[in-house]
Amino acid sequence: MNYFQSHLGEIAGLGVAVCWTMSALFFEKAGHKIGSLSVNFIRLLMAIVFLGITTFFTRGIFFPSDATSQQWIWLGLSGVIGFFLGDMFLFQSYMVIGSRTAALIMSFAPMLTSIIGWFFLNEKLSNMNIAGIVISISGIIIAISSKKMKLNIPFKGFLLAFGGALGQAIGLILSKKGMGNYDPIAATQIRAMFGLLSFGILISVLKRWNKTSVALKHTSAMKSVTIGAIFGPFLGVALSLFAIQQTKTGIASTLMALVPVFIILPSAIMFKEKITAQQVIGAIISITGVSLFFL
Repeated sequence: MNYFQSHLGEIAGLGVAVCWTMSALFFEKAGHKIGSLSVNFIRLLMAIVFLGITTFFTRGIFFPSDATSQQWIWLGLSGVIGFFLGDMFLFQSYMVIGSRTAALIMSFAPMLTSIIGWFFLNEKLSNMNIAGIVISISGIIIAISSKKMKLNIPFKGFLLAFGGALGQAIGLILSKKGMGNYDPIAATQIRAMFGLLSFGILISVLKRWNKTSVALKHTSAMKSVTIGAIFGPFLGVALSLFAIQQTKTGIASTLMALVPVFIILPSAIMFKEKITAQQVIGAIISITGVSLFFL
């Protein structure tokens, strides 16, 4: 029991990777039907409702009215940078360099998180922790790299994907700074509110509300968005905040970054993609690196 309790953050981090694997698959299905902007707005709207219902039963309040002004500021910033800017950059990078190359650049998010966490949160990693991060990221890179990938990546595409990685890293650091011992589910709701507001402003500027209202009537897409919202900004993000509350942000970020490894099998089943030996080898290396966090 003591071993289990001492590794709650790491276990939660693995749970995040599982949740985000599921959400990625269902958001991809929905995105092809109604567009990524509509998916982003609707998923956050749903998440706020799911999170509110949960906190109503667990804490007796639907909205996080008991959060301090400091918590609202830091978690709000985290929502804008993590949920809005980070995802915007990432989705745009898919258009410029493709999702596979973008995922390769995004795999460096744990290292960015570790460096920022060291500077701003004074989080120091042990040699074993550093080895685990390096081995895990190496496995991810092996699993998702391909001969078909562009060696000469357009600088714009690199900047967009790097912006996605940086947004994810800064979002986690700000979340940890703002959350403290506050309830992770309520903290996630604050982040989601600011993310929703940001996407709402963007939709207004782009005059896309008609497309968003049409998207709400797309039955099959809405089923996928609902499942994705449950596993993504609801369970996944709440677990991610619990993970960084219980362990160092660099370790938690590494475990969350395992999505490209975890997604290999379900993606092969859902989209009939072939699993290669390279992917299997990369997955084994990543899992080996992860195991170091539990020693």
